[in-house]
Amino acid sequence: MSGVNMEFAHDTQAALAAAASLVNTATDEHDVLDDQDAFDAWLDGQVYTGDRERSPAERASVRELRSRVAALWPRGDDEPDRDRTVELVNDLLEETDARPHLARHDGWDWHLHVTPRNAPLAHRIGAEVAMAVADLVRGDDLSRLRRCAGEDCDAVLVDLSRNRSKRFCDTGNCANRAHVAAYRARRRL
Repeated sequence: MSGVNMEFAHDTQAALAAAASLVNTATDEHDVLDDQDAFDAWLDGQVYTGDRERSPAERASVRELRSRVAALWPRGDDEPDRDRTVELVNDLLEETDARPHLARHDGWDWHLHVTPRNAPLAHRIGAEVAMAVADLVRGDDLSRLRRCAGEDCDAVLVDLSRNRSKRFCDTGNCANRAHVAAYRARRRL
């Protein structure tokens, strides 16, 4: 099935984008999870609904989850390891006690939720990520999980473009910097 143009449900796309955003919350300069206000601001921009503790313990559990979610992305030029990804996804689904159910709220039509609204935040995030990545596994499409092609960037991205052409992250200005550098190199010739 590899190479088939799969169309992903909106909630799957949102969960994949949120997973990449979570991994990218830690940069060399700043870790969003170190500061409650920064974490709240990040979380407000994500798709997660339900209760929030707003505590150091909650941020610590999300930090632990972040390192596990980051392991879903291949390192460097490595190819995705489908069997290892399945192991990680199944572990997350079991640990979060995922119980899929359909929900409709906040302007979203029927979509899948996999934990109750009062489940711990890290469980809700982990279960949503696991379900979304499960779609990639089932479609043999793990190559959509990539690292930024920017020379000095280690951010992750999800390429949901039809032609699988996305190369740069959304966290920095990597695409623009690469295009400017290429333009300047051509001008020097």
